[in-house]
Amino acid sequence: MLTSTDKIRDAQILAQAIVNTIPEPFLVLDDKFHVLAASRSFYATFKVDPEQTRDCLLYDLGDGQWDIPALRLLLETIIPEKTSMDGFEVEHDFPGVGRKTMLLNARKVLYDDSPNATILLAFSDITARRVIEHEKEDLLERTEELLRQKQVLLQEMEHRVANSLSIIAAILLLKAGAVTSEETRQHLREAHQRVMSVAEVQLHLHASHGIERIDVGTYLTKLCGALAASMIGEQQPIAVKVISDEGTVDSSNAVSIGLIVTELVINAIKYAFPADKADAQILVTYEVDGSDWKLAVADNGVGRVPGQAPQAPAGLGTTIVNALAKQLDAQVDFDGGDSGLKVSITRATFASHVPQAA
Repeated sequence: MLTSTDKIRDAQILAQAIVNTIPEPFLVLDDKFHVLAASRSFYATFKVDPEQTRDCLLYDLGDGQWDIPALRLLLETIIPEKTSMDGFEVEHDFPGVGRKTMLLNARKVLYDDSPNATILLAFSDITARRVIEHEKEDLLERTEELLRQKQVLLQEMEHRVANSLSIIAAILLLKAGAVTSEETRQHLREAHQRVMSVAEVQLHLHASHGIERIDVGTYLTKLCGALAASMIGEQQPIAVKVISDEGTVDSSNAVSIGLIVTELVINAIKYAFPADKADAQILVTYEVDGSDWKLAVADNGVGRVPGQAPQAPAGLGTTIVNALAKQLDAQVDFDGGDSGLKVSITRATFASHVPQAA
């Protein structure tokens, strides 16, 4: 039969075996903070000798390397009040080991038949995790700074582009007023409108506080309003109307769409109404169906003249429209009769639901 002494010895052996199976550093302390038992991983992690650890005051281990103010706070202040604590973070530079960041979990064990208590102390090494977190924070700060610098540069670029376009447009208008050739003057005015269509994108980008996506409906409405104000005289009033589905395009495609609309609206103003027409109208439509879209400029002018092909952008205008449509992966179609001309730029197949100009 086992004696009480044998039972106590067996219990201690069992307790030490349990402690040694714990994969992370683990200590068992008495209520005076002396080490009763330590796990193998504790000795291996902190490079301390078992003979110099057992029964030793925790704060005296390894020439005082465990005399850590944060650890004293946990053991002497928090544990007596709460009896347990999870996730208490301690950072310390251990001689021969290096700087470690650890999460400490502590439990105070009370006994019914003894005034003494035992403290269980488990360590989780999160040094590598904290290093990664700090690196991520530093990377995030650098990224945010680079993005801030990029935004400043983009804003500066927007201002410079807008100023350059304004200067070019002003020069073209000055030249148009100075030349004697009506044909040359007209070409200069059309070039001015092309520049202004690009400038309108820049203004819209600046007003939207972004550089990636443009609201098509708002953009086309402002663009067509500017074209009408600068090109339509009081002698032959022409209504320019825009109907657009909700949708956005990236800024590069917005420039291409704007130039196409500029060419087609200029062409309609120049050729569609050679004689006064009370209800003269140019209708610009933009329809969206998933990733497909259709842009159309239609007028209710003379359309097909007997014996001639439907009116279309001539010379440079034709080249510009076809080239831009190709960039947009779209096709150009002309539909003309005696009730007007409609030019459609379609990406893929598209079923239109917008009526033509009346």
